[in-house]
Amino acid sequence: MSEVRVAGVGLTPFGSHPERTGRDLFAEAALRAFEDAAVARSDVEELNYGNFMGSLAEHQGHQAPLMAEAAGVRCSATRYESACASAGVAVREAVRTVAAGDADVVLAGGMERMTNLPTDEVTEGLAIAADDLFEVRSGVTFPGAYALMANAYFDAYGGTREDLAHVASKNHANAVPNEYAQYRKEVSVDEAMDAPPVAEPLHLYDACPITDGASALVLVSEEYAADRDLDAPVAVTGTGQGTDRMALGDRDSLARTPAADDAADAAYADADIGADAVDVAEVHDCFTIAEVLALESLGLFEPGEGIAAAREGVTTADGDLPVNLSGGLKAKGHPVGATGGSQIAELTRLLRGDHPNSDHVPDAEVGVAHNAGGTVASAVVHVLEVAE
Repeated sequence: MSEVRVAGVGLTPFGSHPERTGRDLFAEAALRAFEDAAVARSDVEELNYGNFMGSLAEHQGHQAPLMAEAAGVRCSATRYESACASAGVAVREAVRTVAAGDADVVLAGGMERMTNLPTDEVTEGLAIAADDLFEVRSGVTFPGAYALMANAYFDAYGGTREDLAHVASKNHANAVPNEYAQYRKEVSVDEAMDAPPVAEPLHLYDACPITDGASALVLVSEEYAADRDLDAPVAVTGTGQGTDRMALGDRDSLARTPAADDAADAAYADADIGADAVDVAEVHDCFTIAEVLALESLGLFEPGEGIAAAREGVTTADGDLPVNLSGGLKAKGHPVGATGGSQIAELTRLLRGDHPNSDHVPDAEVGVAHNAGGTVASAVVHVLEVAE
């Protein structure tokens, strides 16, 4: 098995880009990744590309060959779809390919473009990540679904809206220096508390925005990196994936996310570390309650303890375990098909020391990325470590 190094990362600014095409966005991210990696496009053997709703938003299926052309690579190309975890799955398969010795260089990432559609059409498009027969046709939306999960958590363990407001405020503060973030503005806890409701107990600042953007990673084998004397100090040492029942009504508990439990267990085992080794995390906070659930599934907090982590300062930028130093989905933005790749790009920059928030984790050696699909019916977890 070969160790998998992150040779280069590339992102577009996340935000509203209705005038740009998806292939244009991915081309920009890929260009940045290749420049960062100092790897020739001709060396790329596979493209793993994540996208969720391009068939609806851009009326374009079969996107993988288009994105290979946009990225300037000539190789086998595959599109991966797992709702909001699409790029996470694409990266996971790239990691497995390189680790197995089946390729030395793989380009992985994703793209989503949604702001060209009216909000109601975006909502309808995203809803297909839920169970159409038993949820969507009954009027369940993702804000409503996560509100159910938040209320179930409060019933099981306690917690308040103010705890969630601390999560929102923390992540907005983290986004301020991030040049790729959609919302680079601070939001106080009081502002989050006073914001209008979306689905109780979730209010406006508990929800991530509609976002366009792309991410790209150049993953290489340790041998390839050594032969070409690449500066690639970060390795993906663990990867795991989990699945749960699609409909919330079919689950044993709405206050837990077993798909992420399984993904985390597998990733830690793959990396041969425990949760106590993690120094920094990027987690899927599509809603503030999702960050809490993620922290507990990752084993960073016991069940019922994650809700107070932001309020108590543990997961803030200056806390013992900084979470979502990028700003998270909450403030950096959530271009669905790109998010999983973006999380790994942000962690790589943090661990290399060239992220605007790296000063908060100067001695960090282990990071974990948590990417979820739908109401965490799908989950992917990656462990990143400083290798040299």
